[in-house]
Amino acid sequence: MDSVRSDVGAARAKLPTAIKILIAGGFGAGKTTMVGSVSETRPLRTEETLTDRGVGVDDLSGVEEKKTTTVAMDFGRISIGDAHVLYLFGTPGQERFWFVWDELALGAMGAVVIADTRRLADCFPSVDYFERRGTPFIVAVNCFEGARRYDLQEIRMALDLGPATPVVLCDARQRESSKNVLVTLVQHAMRTRTGAEEPVAG
Repeated sequence: MDSVRSDVGAARAKLPTAIKILIAGGFGAGKTTMVGSVSETRPLRTEETLTDRGVGVDDLSGVEEKKTTTVAMDFGRISIGDAHVLYLFGTPGQERFWFVWDELALGAMGAVVIADTRRLADCFPSVDYFERRGTPFIVAVNCFEGARRYDLQEIRMALDLGPATPVVLCDARQRESSKNVLVTLVQHAMRTRTGAEEPVAG
């Protein structure tokens, strides 16, 4: 009997630590794309086709080619070695689906707020939300083709971010770029939890 208990205990000890991360931001910023590019499993998506019901409700300026929208969440996972597994939850970007955020945010270690410089104001609600909750977050500026490029300090000032909140450039379509964003978030969240946060560049 003791050997059974020890075997069970050893099995539990080998289980990787689960880390929950939110991918947030405005409508069309690249949340679904990032989850899909970095997930090692086929991501779960709750996308629906945009219809006439969204006319006058959904602002498509700057993302006129977008045909679908996330109505609940995107879900993916990525392993970091044998010790950790990141579970990624992409939040819906449209205001009419924000009621889902509180459920998704429970137990999250931190969040990535994806910013689109064509519609920078769209990420304000996400920034405000995580600041109010005290959830560690970083801002990842998704570099869309043809979009104007801004200095990271300009973006920091425009979003009124404190000096300790990392702001990084990314291409949500590229796996390595998205992985670097997640590594930056995990490092930031760990520093925040230990009280060792220092001002960061960018």
